[in-house]
Amino acid sequence: MGRIRGLMVHVGVAALVAGGVFAGAAPAAAAPSGSETHCAVSSGREAQRAAPEEVGIDPQLLDTALRFASTRNRLNVKIFRHNCLVGEGPTNNVTDTVAWNVWSATKSVVSVLAGMAWDRGLIDLDAPIDRYLPPGLGDAAHRSITVENLLTETSGMKVGVLTEGLTGVIPLDPNSAVQALGVPLASTPGTAFSYSQRTVDLLAYVLEIAIGEPLQQFAQRELFDPLGIARGDYYWARDRAGHTYGYAHLMIPPDDFAKLGLLVSNQGRWGERQLVSAEYLDKATTPSRANPCYGYLFWLGPGCAETPAFLPDDVFTMAGLGMQNVFVIRSLDLTVVWTGAYGNVSAYGVSGVVQNTSELPHEFFRRLLAAFHGSPVPEPGPYVEPPLRLDPSRFVDANFLLAVFGVGPSSYPGCNVLSCLNYPLAPPFADTAPGCAILACLGPDAPGIRP
Repeated sequence: MGRIRGLMVHVGVAALVAGGVFAGAAPAAAAPSGSETHCAVSSGREAQRAAPEEVGIDPQLLDTALRFASTRNRLNVKIFRHNCLVGEGPTNNVTDTVAWNVWSATKSVVSVLAGMAWDRGLIDLDAPIDRYLPPGLGDAAHRSITVENLLTETSGMKVGVLTEGLTGVIPLDPNSAVQALGVPLASTPGTAFSYSQRTVDLLAYVLEIAIGEPLQQFAQRELFDPLGIARGDYYWARDRAGHTYGYAHLMIPPDDFAKLGLLVSNQGRWGERQLVSAEYLDKATTPSRANPCYGYLFWLGPGCAETPAFLPDDVFTMAGLGMQNVFVIRSLDLTVVWTGAYGNVSAYGVSGVVQNTSELPHEFFRRLLAAFHGSPVPEPGPYVEPPLRLDPSRFVDANFLLAVFGVGPSSYPGCNVLSCLNYPLAPPFADTAPGCAILACLGPDAPGIRP
């Protein structure tokens, strides 16, 4: 456990430098001559493995890519081809089982749950949320927002990405969904993309009402249990009214995070079971009218979010703060999962690190795809950093903080840090699991995978 704590402290100071890379031990049974090995997904603790050369990847060049990632704050790296685990980062043996905050990659998990509810006929994507909200909660304009608007981040709500999420980190939010209904609309719902945190909290709340049970109870039974993700593996934060956050704060070990990535990579199929329909995932990975880079809480296509511009057109990504990512390239049957704390390099200092997050993925995938037999893309050359274009006003809006105290234009009448309508509120930190704080869960009683 001391090694884990040391890693977490070191992340905030400098990049990890480590030697030695796992590139596939105990390989799967060899495929027939002239073809590549394919593996089955597993609900057990160990993914099926193959040697890199069995899936058309040069082991030495793969080693180069993984060593590079290890110098750039990538605490855990997993590379899957044809569902086979073929490459791992040098610190995976320490971090595989530690619950780590995947931040906004949580949004993609909420999308999958929405798809499962849609598959069961429990929610209508085209319906206004008026159909699901309790009578009298929210005004007519907010109640006209559709479920699909929430999924595509086109609710029209004003945003302040950092200040929206801050009161969930602390945590002070009395009821994040009610708070969302107090946020002014900056545009007509469905017309413009605006990356809102409150939007997805509202979606999680609407889902709970539609399915008729707590979101995490549904998620455990219908999604996590089939994947072999035990309830004690992870911690998913709730607000003080007991509703699950949708925008972030799923703290989950990389071994389990990878299973979620493989599920969407396999079009929702897990072994013999179709957990979420391919029809829904096709919708989720189709660009919305308002943003060609975004579907249903997934980032889509090359050049979007952290995704390098030279990757194939069918790439899509689960993306969280600090580069908690699942990259899926279906045409290559490739899934890359990594967690860490930034690690990208910028000529513009901290501002550049926050804005130009594609530097690290560009340089990593440049090395990784060069390891494929018959490189699938032309050599893209070194990353060329664009100039800063950061608009701080998009990230900070003090009204979101004031709203928690019941004042300002973003507040909801009768909802503040002391009380919220008729909802019973737990004290701040009452929901927090042992050893869990902002980034990760550490300690013998903390959530995480046990031997």
